[in-house]
Amino acid sequence: MSTVASSEKHENGAPVRRGWPVFTIVAVAIIAFFAGGFGGTFQSKLAEVQKNDNASYLSNTAESTLVTNESAQFIQVETIPGFVLFHSDTPLTDPDKSAIAQARTAIAGVSGVDTQAMTDPNYSADGTTASIYVPLVSQTDGEAVAGDVLASTEEDVLAAAKGAVSGLEVLPAGPAGLLVAFIDAFEGLDGTLLSAALLVVILILLVVYRSPVLWFFPLLSALLALGLASMVIYLMAKAELLTLTGQSQGILFVLVIGAGTDYALLLIARYREELHFHRSRFDAMIKAWRESAPAITASAVTVILGLLCLMFSELNSNKSLGPVAAIGIACTYLVMMTFLPVALAVAGRWVFWPRKPKVDHAADMAAHGMWGKIAALVGRRDRPLWIGTTVLLAVLFLVGIGSLKTDGLSSTENFTNTPDAVAGQELFDSKFDPGAGAPAVIITNADSVSAVTDAVEGLEGVSQDPGAVCPQVDTAKVTEAVKTNPEAVAAAAGAGCAPQAFQVAPIDGRMMLNVVLADSYDSDAALETVQRLRDAVHPIPGADALVGGTTATTLDVQQASVHDRNLIIPIVLVVIFIVLAVLLRALLVPILLIGTVVLSFAATLGVCGLFFTHVFGFANADPAFPLYAFVFLVALGIDYNIFLMTRVREETEQHGTREGVLRGLAVTGGVITSAGIVLAATFAVLGVLPLVFLAEVGFAVSFGVLLDTMIVRSILVPALSHDIGKKIWWPSALAKSNS
Repeated sequence: MSTVASSEKHENGAPVRRGWPVFTIVAVAIIAFFAGGFGGTFQSKLAEVQKNDNASYLSNTAESTLVTNESAQFIQVETIPGFVLFHSDTPLTDPDKSAIAQARTAIAGVSGVDTQAMTDPNYSADGTTASIYVPLVSQTDGEAVAGDVLASTEEDVLAAAKGAVSGLEVLPAGPAGLLVAFIDAFEGLDGTLLSAALLVVILILLVVYRSPVLWFFPLLSALLALGLASMVIYLMAKAELLTLTGQSQGILFVLVIGAGTDYALLLIARYREELHFHRSRFDAMIKAWRESAPAITASAVTVILGLLCLMFSELNSNKSLGPVAAIGIACTYLVMMTFLPVALAVAGRWVFWPRKPKVDHAADMAAHGMWGKIAALVGRRDRPLWIGTTVLLAVLFLVGIGSLKTDGLSSTENFTNTPDAVAGQELFDSKFDPGAGAPAVIITNADSVSAVTDAVEGLEGVSQDPGAVCPQVDTAKVTEAVKTNPEAVAAAAGAGCAPQAFQVAPIDGRMMLNVVLADSYDSDAALETVQRLRDAVHPIPGADALVGGTTATTLDVQQASVHDRNLIIPIVLVVIFIVLAVLLRALLVPILLIGTVVLSFAATLGVCGLFFTHVFGFANADPAFPLYAFVFLVALGIDYNIFLMTRVREETEQHGTREGVLRGLAVTGGVITSAGIVLAATFAVLGVLPLVFLAEVGFAVSFGVLLDTMIVRSILVPALSHDIGKKIWWPSALAKSNS
């Protein structure tokens, strides 16, 4: 649509120019509507392309990944170790043992179980518990088994076991059981999490708008954006262009709903404001769109670029979280800047009922009630206010940071509830050799096996039982031998390592050793043992030894998380500084804004340390927690400063810097506070999922956003800017003006 003059006049008497490409916007709005609706069917399908095992999180260069790739040559069927436990409060009777033997037969009939590697029942020393080693097939024909298939197999295994026994407690244990519990934690993600987020947002919007109608428009737009994002992400994950984890999907849902509602609040607030000056609702929306677009665009670009910085990560999960979340924000921005304004303008003023705005030219600070009073207070007491809030944030950081532990969580500590797999693992560790079932794996040159074995045997943390360090066994050969001479096989197994006839021959001059650990595979002690193993075998001349396995994978994930945190945080700060400098056309104010947000982030970490340890009782925090908290808090927290300072700059051009700060605060105070509350509430909804990591991220972002909204953006930034005056715009022309 070409630019034409409108009969409407703005408050300064100038005609409103309709330069808005209406037909283009309507076309994109229609596309977004249909694509979003179609994409909605993909939300429930995202679980099909999720990958939640530790190995899929790592890069191809991680040591444990290299071992996994090499060990595939030595193993006929790739599996995930697992156990089924049968427990009684009293010693198991002969009928119990007979039923357990029948249970083993029933389990062997379940599709997806590596029956050749299954063991006969092993009984605890006190006779109350039996365990059967039941590994799940994790890869067939070179293709990884989907998480929902693994979960279904585990359910069938437990159903078969329970169907064969009565009066005994049946529990899963080992990595397989805990992985399935982790997958199950994301079951209904598109239902439970999304419903909770939508309910929270609806309640907040009803309070904010005090309208039974208006809330529908931003929520519908957010759902369309989520459907559109889900479709794009599903197709990319299906094509293996990115990795989608349950954590990424959970964050995607709350991010789209929260950020989308934020953008809608800003646009609708400006639209309502312009309706006081324009009889035509279309002219009001054109003006509102033009005036709010720079801030919303800058916000979206800042968040997208901040999230894409995660692509510098060593962890595949972080590398893909960036694009996943960035796609979500991009789709949200597209829908909120196309479908939403068209829908609102077409609907008319009645959507604000019962508080329909009238053409009354009301735009003074007094019209903004409480925020006008806060702005006046900032103007009178700027220096004491910014000094006081700075001290408060510093105290929060110093008081709580010593309580924040980011050494990682064991598999059993990952849950806020107690799934059967956690109860089973705790029972297994108390009744059996805790290192059984998930050995460390060493790949070495064949002529160095003796040297590697000597270096490993007797090492602290390695099991001292006979055969704790042994070459990989060919299970097919053992199975065949059992049929012909079971007594000889049993005697060989009891003596330690299986005879050489049962062992896998060297492949390409390499051999695979299994090392049984003395501690549970996911304990801190086991992680330390793996590090000792690496320190012991890496220096052996000519061995070219690598240490992998389940525990090593966890160790590599933790170490990569620390690397990512130290690398990515500075990159995010630089990117955000550049965006702010371009947006505000100044250098000093971006430094001040970033400094205040970083201070807010530090204070949030301090509060998290206090709450995680002393209130929620979490055992620890994941090493990736500070990075996730930083990216979301800084990228999202800077949004509110962008919303504020773009309006301050606009007001400064007409009224001068100090007056512009106060007017900008008064005008944006209500909408930005509402946006912060919405975003905080949506991230808090992550707590409905029974995972400690997501609960921690949800709390950190929720608290940090509220801190940014209530303290940093409301008091610290405007008070500091008001105290400094026009110099905040250095080196732009505004810093040299007489304002």
